[in-house]
Order: sequence, then C-alpha cells, then structure tokens
Amino acid sequence: MKHLLIASLISLISHGAIAQENLLIDSTSWAELQDDFVDAAGLKDGADLFAVDAPYRAHDAATVPVTISQSADAAPIDRAMVIIDENPAPMAASLVFGAAMAPLNFELRVRVNQYSNVRVIAQTAEGSFMNGRYVKASGGCSAPASRDPEVALASMGQMRLRLFEQPAQMSGQRREAQIMIRHPNYSGLQRDQITQLFIGAHFIDELEVYQGDELLFSLEGGISISENPVFRFGYRDNGSAAFRVRASDTEGNVFEQTLPKATQS
Repeated sequence: MKHLLIASLISLISHGAIAQENLLIDSTSWAELQDDFVDAAGLKDGADLFAVDAPYRAHDAATVPVTISQSADAAPIDRAMVIIDENPAPMAASLVFGAAMAPLNFELRVRVNQYSNVRVIAQTAEGSFMNGRYVKASGGCSAPASRDPEVALASMGQMRLRLFEQPAQMSGQRREAQIMIRHPNYSGLQRDQITQLFIGAHFIDELEVYQGDELLFSLEGGISISENPVFRFGYRDNGSAAFRVRASDTEGNVFEQTLPKATQS
C-alpha cells in the first residue's frame, strides 16, 4: 500500500509538471525581438484576460493549431499579434477584431520551425497583455507542400465555410464558424520535390472577413500561416445571410467570395 501511495504521488506530481511544461519560457530571442513589437515596460500578464491553447508536442509542425479564448465577462480584445520567437519571420499574424467577435474564441493554424514560444499580444482599452505557450515542433516552415504546385495553384483562392452547432456555453445569437481558403502559402523555405529548387515565397498577406457589411476580423499574415489557411471563430450573428471574404496574396492576386450561411459546404 505504501508503495502504491508513493507511486500515486509521483504520478500526480509528474502530471502537474507536464501540464505546466507548455507555458511560456525564457527566450533570448524574445529579449532581442520584443522592442520591435511592443513597449515591454507597459506589457501586462494576459493570463486573466485570455487563454492560449496550443499543443506542447505538435503532431504536424506545418499545421499547429493556436486558439485564443476568453471568458464571457472578459474585456473585449480589439487587436492581437501572434508571434513565434524562433521562426525565420516571427510575426505570424497581426489581427483586428470587430465588436461581434467578443468575447474572443479564435483559432488559426501556424508553422513552427523549431522549439519555440508562441506568443499572443492582445490590446484592449486597458493596454497590452501577453500570454502564450511553448511548443515543441521543428521543420514547419520548410516542410514540403501537401500538393503538387500545379494542382495547388489551380485551386488557389477557393473557399469553404463550415458552420457548427451552437455550443452549450454560447448564448443568444452567438455562433461558431470556420473558413478555409485554398492557397499553398509558400514560405520560401520549401523545395520542389522534383527539381529540389527552392519555391519562391507566395502567401496570403491580407484577409478580411465580414458578415454582411460588418467586419468580423482582418489579418495581415506572413510565412508562418499554414498552407490552406483555416480560421475557426465564434461571433455574434447579426442576421445577415452570408459572410464576405476578401484575401490578397504577395503576387497581387485578389480573391473575393460570398459564402451563404444557409448553404455551407
């Protein structure tokens, strides 16, 4: 019995340690980067304002889900930056959120090039707040594309909408949706699997999502956003019949589509 008790205590301590392992850790890179993104002296702990969820050990370094979420009574987040300390281009996304997104429940998928902190710096009327997670992943920015370049480029700009049943914790007109955009989002660090030559960087750099004429969110992205970007989000439904999505990429292509809520695909 004594041995079982000791084993149980060790197990509990071990599980507690594992649960804490993916919190932000000290980073020399961040010490060098932070002044480019934020006034470090005014930066506040964001743990009470929002949570960041990301896998401690990523299954696929090229598609790591990062979720930013708030409790119902939290102060609205107007803007946020997603920063990956050790990526070649640390700024993954700069986001602006409309009022209908509060309280925030937002997921995007990113590339993680090596073991790194994934930080979210959020802005409210009260200032700037930071939270995040440490993610063990490697090779995400140079991972081969999942499709042949010809196939990927032929379907570029296609969009799909998925609507979810209203979660129990969402009240009133709160809904949840997911938008996927076909785009290879080449990072510039990937090689053509036949020629072994590097594929030039070519990615979505701007995105706007509306319901009717009301902005839900906008994004300025870089090479760290995953191939075929996916965004899942909660929002307050304003009764409009469709989402409007406008995206542009670094080659000057513009993709616009209306996605009716009643005929999701």
